Amino acid sequence: MPLIVTAILLGIVEGLTEFLPVSSTGHLILASELFGYSADQWAVFNIVIQLGAILAVIVLYWRTFWAVAQGMLKREPVSWRFARNVVVAFVPAAVIGLALHSYIEELLGAPKVVAVALVLGGIAILVLEKVIKHHDVVGVAEIPLGRVIGIGFLQCLAMVPGVSRSGASIMGALALGVERRTAAEFSFFLAIPTMLGATTVELWKNREALAGATVSWGLIGVGFVVAFLVAMVVIRWFVGVVSRHGFQPFAWYRIVAGGAALIWLMMR
Repeated sequence: MPLIVTAILLGIVEGLTEFLPVSSTGHLILASELFGYSADQWAVFNIVIQLGAILAVIVLYWRTFWAVAQGMLKREPVSWRFARNVVVAFVPAAVIGLALHSYIEELLGAPKVVAVALVLGGIAILVLEKVIKHHDVVGVAEIPLGRVIGIGFLQCLAMVPGVSRSGASIMGALALGVERRTAAEFSFFLAIPTMLGATTVELWKNREALAGATVSWGLIGVGFVVAFLVAMVVIRWFVGVVSRHGFQPFAWYRIVAGGAALIWLMMR
């Protein structure tokens, strides 16, 4: 497969899956198996294109971030609660992620772990959607501190490839009484410090590979732009789907995709 095609396909995978509760990391791991490329050679590429997905959130919600920044300067309580909630929810992932970094890397080389996690995560979403009916919190700034801490710890489940960072944080928020749209948007905002932190750690660790990257910066740029553009579309679409239909469509996708991947991996 031509390198430019691989770069475009991986950019599409990243943009499509980063903010959906289906696990972008898991899909990239499975993509390496399916497309037959070396995950090690494309490691820096996969790290950098995540920044394209982050940029999509910043661009789409710039008015929200600008309003919060202005409100903080004016000492408005609602703006400070918004910022507090994002920062507090990020802390558990930062601490636990650094502590378990080497163990997480071992899991990243296990496609079967991804497939099983996709299926189990899909089942968990279906159960939560059926069981949890009471959602009394509307608005990111209105999430109580105790529930924010709970969401932060639940997000850490996504350290297992295939679980999904957005899925863990969104379903954790739902389980703690946050309504669907707020849960989805809080997951978007929480992605910014979480992904920036994880990307910074990975770039530092791979700093020597950056100088002599086997994948050119031109291809990395293509993947970055593709991930950004696709994520822009997906985020808008996702909020609309969640508001109307909930998360069940994504649960069934996880079960079908994970089951198919598991069968394929066992038959190879």
